[in-house]
Amino acid sequence: MKPGLEKAAHTLQRDLIVHHLDDAVQLIEKMSPREIVDVLSRHAVAVTKPLWERLSPDIGMQVIELLPKKDAIPLLSALDPTRVVAFLSMRDEPVREHYLQQLPVAEAEELRAILAYPADCAGALMDPRVLQFRAETTVREALSRIRASGRRRIRMLFLVDAESRLTGQVDIQDVATEASSTHLEEIQSPVEAVVNAVAPREEVVEILERYRLTDLPVIDVGGRLIGVVRYRNLVTAAEDEATVAMQTMVGVSKDERALSKVSFSVRKRLPWLQINLLTAFLAASVVGLFEGTIAKYTALAVLLPVVAGQSGNTGAQALAVTMRGLALREIRVRQWPRVVFKEMAAGFWNGIAIAATTSLGVWIWSQSVGLAAVIGVSMVLSMVIAGIFGAAIPMILTAIGQDPAQSSSIVLTTVTDVAGFFSFLGIATLFASML
Repeated sequence: MKPGLEKAAHTLQRDLIVHHLDDAVQLIEKMSPREIVDVLSRHAVAVTKPLWERLSPDIGMQVIELLPKKDAIPLLSALDPTRVVAFLSMRDEPVREHYLQQLPVAEAEELRAILAYPADCAGALMDPRVLQFRAETTVREALSRIRASGRRRIRMLFLVDAESRLTGQVDIQDVATEASSTHLEEIQSPVEAVVNAVAPREEVVEILERYRLTDLPVIDVGGRLIGVVRYRNLVTAAEDEATVAMQTMVGVSKDERALSKVSFSVRKRLPWLQINLLTAFLAASVVGLFEGTIAKYTALAVLLPVVAGQSGNTGAQALAVTMRGLALREIRVRQWPRVVFKEMAAGFWNGIAIAATTSLGVWIWSQSVGLAAVIGVSMVLSMVIAGIFGAAIPMILTAIGQDPAQSSSIVLTTVTDVAGFFSFLGIATLFASML
């Protein structure tokens, strides 16, 4: 290009960016990343900064990666931190860290603080690599960007204005069936729900279930779209939490793995095993209270593990269901009466059924109607108690601000053993004349 024409083109570009920013953004986003670099690198950052801060994050990050280091780092330093975060969020951790390490320490730490969200909030669960589209984008252009991004399983396209605030959404099926020249604004629908980045996970679950969404947009304090929580990600997070709960509820550290060092496993498990030993002596002391009854009726010693085993299984079932409900935020502490009553009722009716089978077996074995009746009544009583405590223990721990999974199984085992032993031997002692 001749010097005169090049100077004129430079002036026109500058005028467009300075005085017609929205039009400039639309034109720029239709170019390839390489063409955008050629245009924007001709102007000072002070001139192009407003345009950079309005570029869609996926396009902006592609352009930044094509810039020489001497241009990319000053640009990132000049831009608003929240916009830099939007760009960097389009890439995985190693790429983000590559750019952060080249920035001044203070700026890098500020960006890391913004990038890091508290655990169990929407920001920590979201996928920040969400594609943002303008209302004026055509179906052809949208599909081209989706293919270029390499993203899969996209269900919803989100439309934003010049300030990156949500204006609508378009189902990918509508994009696939519309003419290539159709603008996205012509087929958009209202956004059903959004969530703030710092909203707790239970709020995210409630919104996803209330509106039956597969993708939930996440916004920052300024109302700008910064990511999307996908339902499958939420389920994965809940499953991870559930596996941790499986370990902690039996006294195993959540940090222990199958191939952890023996010394680590011993150090983490031994304290809880010592506690379990103390609780076992507590259960044994209950048996000791009825030593005379057992000595007189030795059949009681034979049947004692049967009662304790069934009450233990009942409590474990109630505990597992309650723990899952708390982990998935299906239940709240305020619902404890309903949860406890449900498990108590389940324990009662299961106890009736198990007691009938057990009593019949004991009568055939011992030919004693009294012994069959005693074990039947004690079976129902112990299973009801086990159901109540299986639901109550994690709810109580949650109410007092403790981890509901933390060795709750050990506590429950103690309760069910004591309940089973005391109910069976206590009833047997009261009705000894029938044995």
